[in-house]
Amino acid sequence: MSNPDLISLERDDDGIAVLRMQDEKRRNALGADFVEQLTDKLEELSADRTAKVVVLCGTAEQFCAGGDKKMLLDLANGQVTATDIMLPRAIIEVPISTIAAMAGHAVGGGLALGLWCDVVLMGRESSYGCSFMNMGFTPGMGTTQVLQLAMGEYIAAEMMYGGQFFRGAHFEGRTLVNYVLPRDKVEPKAMKIAARFAEKPRASLELLKRNLSLGKRRLFEQVRTDESYMHELSFSFEETKALIEAHYHRAEDED
Repeated sequence: MSNPDLISLERDDDGIAVLRMQDEKRRNALGADFVEQLTDKLEELSADRTAKVVVLCGTAEQFCAGGDKKMLLDLANGQVTATDIMLPRAIIEVPISTIAAMAGHAVGGGLALGLWCDVVLMGRESSYGCSFMNMGFTPGMGTTQVLQLAMGEYIAAEMMYGGQFFRGAHFEGRTLVNYVLPRDKVEPKAMKIAARFAEKPRASLELLKRNLSLGKRRLFEQVRTDESYMHELSFSFEETKALIEAHYHRAEDED
């Protein structure tokens, strides 16, 4: 039975919607129930004509830990494909602006999830990285393109090839994200930005979003095809499943 408390959605009278990922126990990992609930909430927001802006948040410590062990092993075993994971499209297709308040850590697909939003804020003390290659498979969820868009070609290449994590302070003044702030300042700043957006007429906000999101829509449709091909190959390598198991074994030991 699906857990009803993985995602919360709150809306105020000014049109600001706060979509919070709150699976603290599992660090907001992208498991099947989590992805389903997040997608459902995004679809609910897309149909809500009173909403004017969406702030996507995580917990104080964790924005999103990326794909969970089961999802990754399902990919390796061919039970799901990369094209089944369509969260970026759901983010892009929200007809109003989305603000990623990434105060906590964000890993792999969890980092990509935030970067597909329209405005991005990061926490100086938090860690951000792309651990895909540490587990033997190529990046997914549009990371190969959206990371370059946000971080620049060379920083993105270092992150994807190396699989290492960087503090948010590492990106300050070096990338195209909007703000890198002390962790406890991220959500308040995101809400200030949202309040300014929400002052504008909904119809005009929607028109602008449709125009500004065209590039990302095209980019995602191209990149999901390319990444699916790489996934088909890299998940078939014998060492990949062993590396996934080893990665999560280490994580469990650290807990």
